[in-house]
Amino acid sequence: MRAVIAEDSVLLRIGLVKVVQTAGFEVVAETDDAEGLLAAVEEHRPDIAVVDVRMPPGFTDEGVRAALLIRRQWPDTAVLLSQYVEERYAADLLTSHTSGIGYLLKQRVADVEEFIDALRRVAGGGTALDPQVVAQLLVRRHSDPLDRLTSRERDVLELMAGGRSNAGIAGALVISESAVAKHINSIFGKLDLPVAEADHRRVLAVLRFLGVGRGAP
Repeated sequence: MRAVIAEDSVLLRIGLVKVVQTAGFEVVAETDDAEGLLAAVEEHRPDIAVVDVRMPPGFTDEGVRAALLIRRQWPDTAVLLSQYVEERYAADLLTSHTSGIGYLLKQRVADVEEFIDALRRVAGGGTALDPQVVAQLLVRRHSDPLDRLTSRERDVLELMAGGRSNAGIAGALVISESAVAKHINSIFGKLDLPVAEADHRRVLAVLRFLGVGRGAP
């Protein structure tokens, strides 16, 4: 699989390139700004773009805005954002896309094994949302559907947000997979996600909590 790296810090970019290569990806381009990122994706059509949220010239939200454009124009390219939470555009990005998207904060990027796991999962069409991203976006809501859930269901949802499988959730919480399945079904019910929903219900459940899913207040 092929990757593009967009990071303005030279040292961090060098580190990311090595880690991504260690994960078995071919790094086809490196860039330090959003304009270069978009040009690289257009030229190479990579499987995934690893993008810093804040890049030149403004160091505010250039990376996440570029990610939105990539997902619209080249939907086969997955995007893994890193470093900081940019609430407005992060919500837009998660509203529009329920697969091939990841958002990790600085400490998660520094954890090589966790980063590689997220990289592979997102490149394969999955999701990887940092629990702190979820928590910070939840603050934006006026009414919080978390009130409907038990503490165990909240734990399950947080792990779902991180892209964990049922087996992964069971291992983390030291419960059976059947118990995980029951909790997830309960979450779907409390979020009014119908059984016939054709989209990725797990991701839609996370989005509903973030206040960016369909039917959110």
